[in-house]
Amino acid sequence: MPEVLRIEQLTIDFLSAERIAAVREVSLQVSPGECLGIVGESGSGKSQTFMGALGLLPRSARATGSVRFEGREILDAPRAVLNKIRGSRLSMVFQDPMSSLTPHLRIGTQLAEVLVCHRGMSWRESELAALRMLDRVRVPESKRRLRQYPHQLSGGMRQRVMIAMGLLCEPALMIADEPTTALDVTVQAQIIDLLRTLRHEYGTAFVLISHDLAVVGGLADRILVMYAGRVVESAAARDLLRRPRHPYTAELLRCVPDLSGPPLERMPSLPGQPPDAAQPAAGCEFAPRCPFAVELCRAQRPPLRRLGPGEVACHFPLPS
Repeated sequence: MPEVLRIEQLTIDFLSAERIAAVREVSLQVSPGECLGIVGESGSGKSQTFMGALGLLPRSARATGSVRFEGREILDAPRAVLNKIRGSRLSMVFQDPMSSLTPHLRIGTQLAEVLVCHRGMSWRESELAALRMLDRVRVPESKRRLRQYPHQLSGGMRQRVMIAMGLLCEPALMIADEPTTALDVTVQAQIIDLLRTLRHEYGTAFVLISHDLAVVGGLADRILVMYAGRVVESAAARDLLRRPRHPYTAELLRCVPDLSGPPLERMPSLPGQPPDAAQPAAGCEFAPRCPFAVELCRAQRPPLRRLGPGEVACHFPLPS
């Protein structure tokens, strides 16, 4: 079955006073109905990869490579072409719904507008469809919510509205960028459970972007780990969570708190800082923070290569 999305060798640079390497030679595929998790620290290139794929980068950015959606090349496609795809066949839920929703428009108007623009439906038909979708994403008192403004809803409620908006046209692919950020643990679990239910109900493929491996592990079929703009490991979610092969992945997992264990005096953390994107390293970007690094790691960057059922970019991968 052909992929919904195929990205090949995507590279993104920001050009200002100096050249900032945001994304480096990223390749990935998303199959119909699949959930791909993308994890890594802030600044690892997770969001920029998909902003570039959707044509949402600022003018100071330059993207090269290939992005094919449903078999069609869309990297650098005309705005008119992208506008027809975005919001209909391909949707994105951003991490801050308050800044994504228009503050002076009622929720019902913003939802209905999607169907008016992309499906040519009447406002009356669109409002009824919006009401049904709010019920599907478990928004209580949905009829009353249609008349409210974004600031009158809680953070979790606004996130549900954004998910409803993204699903109105029944897209082939939804990209959720940090959908549980700034939500409490209970609401996070509700949002992930909702995405899991909607994924099976609609058959929509998902890309779930997060810095939290625990969140991604609850939904993803496969996980791709990024560091300093590059893919350093990818594997089936179960394999990667049980047997990480890259030291960076292992460190991320170590930092996930164990709520079943004794109380911690201090949260686990990964020492050091990611490298400066304006000064690319000759070797492995993770070498300065890696407990296993040797001179080879600092001198020569390891290629991403097949290792068992997954891929890893490491000269000395961890044992399986």
